[in-house]
Amino acid sequence: MTIEVFKTSLSAPEPPDNLPRTLQALWYDAKEDWQTAHNIVQEIGSEDASWIHAYLHRKEGDHGNAGYWYRRAGKPMPKNTLSEEWEEIVSGLLARRDAR
Repeated sequence: MTIEVFKTSLSAPEPPDNLPRTLQALWYDAKEDWQTAHNIVQEIGSEDASWIHAYLHRKEGDHGNAGYWYRRAGKPMPKNTLSEEWEEIVSGLLARRDAR
């Protein structure tokens, strides 16, 4: 799946079938459903989920909590925009998913 296909899927009422939970969280975030996105990643213990968790708290404006999650993800606090970070995370997750 390309990021363009992922973005096109945002017009649907539900995320695509077989989408990993991490990408589901980013799908809901793009649909302006921060709470559902947060609930999803809060249940996952991976570095990817920690990165998404960090991004969500950065978006929320809770930079202290975001910093904690960036450290858990092994990532520095980004200097790019939220939309750039969202694209970076989605693109990275899609590339890894398609490489399998």
